[in-house]
Amino acid sequence: MRQIQNLQSKDTTAVNGSYNTCKMKFDDITVLLGEFGKYQKILYFLVCLPAIFTSMQMLSSVFTLAIPDHRCALPGLGNDTYEVQGQWHKLLINQSIPWETDKDDEGSLVYSSCDRYLTNENTSYNAHNIPVKSSTDECDTFVFDQLTFKNTFITKTNLVCGKEIARANANMILMGGVLFGAIAIGVFSDIFGRKTAVIMSSFLHIGAAFGSAFAPNYGAFVTFRFLQGVSNMGIFMSLFVIGMELVGPSYRVAAGIIIEFFWCAGLFLLCLVAYFVRTWNILQLVLACPTVLLVLYFWLIPESPRWLISKGRYEEAEKIIRKCAKVNKVELPEKMIDADSTEEGSKESVLRMLTVPRLLIRTSIIYLNWLVVSMVYYGLGLNVGNLDGDIYTNFAINSAMEVAAYIVCLLLLNRVGRKALHCGTMILGGVACLCTIFTVLYADKSLYWITVVLSNVGKFGVSAAFAIIYVWSAELFPTLVRNSGMGSSSMMARVGSMISPYIADLGTFVDGDFGKALPLIIFGGLSVVAGLLSLFLPETNGQVLPETIEDAVNFGRTTPDSKKTDVTRKYFVNDAFTGNVDSSTEEKKNAEVLEQNGYSTHM
Repeated sequence: MRQIQNLQSKDTTAVNGSYNTCKMKFDDITVLLGEFGKYQKILYFLVCLPAIFTSMQMLSSVFTLAIPDHRCALPGLGNDTYEVQGQWHKLLINQSIPWETDKDDEGSLVYSSCDRYLTNENTSYNAHNIPVKSSTDECDTFVFDQLTFKNTFITKTNLVCGKEIARANANMILMGGVLFGAIAIGVFSDIFGRKTAVIMSSFLHIGAAFGSAFAPNYGAFVTFRFLQGVSNMGIFMSLFVIGMELVGPSYRVAAGIIIEFFWCAGLFLLCLVAYFVRTWNILQLVLACPTVLLVLYFWLIPESPRWLISKGRYEEAEKIIRKCAKVNKVELPEKMIDADSTEEGSKESVLRMLTVPRLLIRTSIIYLNWLVVSMVYYGLGLNVGNLDGDIYTNFAINSAMEVAAYIVCLLLLNRVGRKALHCGTMILGGVACLCTIFTVLYADKSLYWITVVLSNVGKFGVSAAFAIIYVWSAELFPTLVRNSGMGSSSMMARVGSMISPYIADLGTFVDGDFGKALPLIIFGGLSVVAGLLSLFLPETNGQVLPETIEDAVNFGRTTPDSKKTDVTRKYFVNDAFTGNVDSSTEEKKNAEVLEQNGYSTHM
């Protein structure tokens, strides 16, 4: 059993007297508990599991809102199908449906997707049973190709032929729900507690997941999708806070990335289920069933100890912490929690960053990168259905590239540094997307797989950049504005994700090969620009992080003393994820006491 009695036996005097009665900062307590002990590992695993459910719901629209090939339904033929049933069927189609140039292959002709002939008893036909000198008109009933999907929500509601914008609107509304949830659930959890927010979001998530499977019309469907966005953010954000605050400072960066592997597991599971379930509402119902397990979190997860302390509920907080210590086989001092355990330094608005020209530029670059990485990440994910080839194979490869990106981040983030890795992955992904203009416009149609590969390289780059920008920007914002800085950055990301569906669907509004390449060109160009601008941001890896606005102004400047290590501030190096970092002398001294007595603050 790990002991801390050596701290007491050495008669070490901490900030407020003997160590066994010292009122410790919360992050000091996590160090004593073991920064990533057995209890934290179990809790972290429970925190990560819902990421599987949220990722499935966030990107299920790739399959449920897919737009299959289609044409007008033949009037008076009840058993009409998109597939030609025989010569008799082909003759009837020729009588009613005009030919047009294939949007995907301008050298061939296909039946019109949206028009049909206006014929009457006086209409004459040629040898191929095609009307002669007959006008055309748009239709309102359609038959759809069922080779890939038996049906989708789009086929159910006939949202084609001028109504394709409805798909982008539905995805935008989902992302809008994520933005609303980030704000509303955040406020709710601050007032009523993280656990309460998780339970409320879980019930909302379950209801919305099942509701969308039975949505009778477009209005109901997008309403449930909005609620899914709200609940997804509420579950993910609240659980993440609960799990991360008991993880020691030196493990938080890795823990923040590892959760993304659970997100990717959800994407693979979504692809697998969608492959076997080709009916949209059944697919949505299957995806909804596992969400019922979220109800168990009422008994499985504790309330946030930090939140309990902030509300003066010290006994409840101490009970949770001592349970953690018991599981980790750690003995803790007595009387170590009171109001000072989560004492925060003074906080300021991120708007202070905008009053200094140097910081205004830096903050603008951070915001731009958040907006672009989120826009391109979700845009490339939604664009999978617009690529040539099998949608399920493309989606699986797309998800695999995301896994590879997170592995690279774990291996290289602290070795290469934030700036080089972020800029490199952004430019790599951007250039790959831009290169698709050559393969789409000039390469033979049989080489479509090159476009798919380039799109997936783009997904690799932006996925890595998304993970890096979270770590990097948290370290760039000084302590006093870090919370508001990260909150406003997240809002910029949500704005980017709300724009992404419209860019991803540009191919449905712009005809020809250029329309197919246009989304990738836009995503690639923005990625390159944002990546190059990130070179103007200072490196933070292994640096003492800024605490005040003045520190932020001077951060990154080369001075004669800038490379000297300040031992008294070692505790704050790369420690931007504590949630409540205090720059007071008292906390520094507590860190020194721990190190002097054999407890490294970076395990």
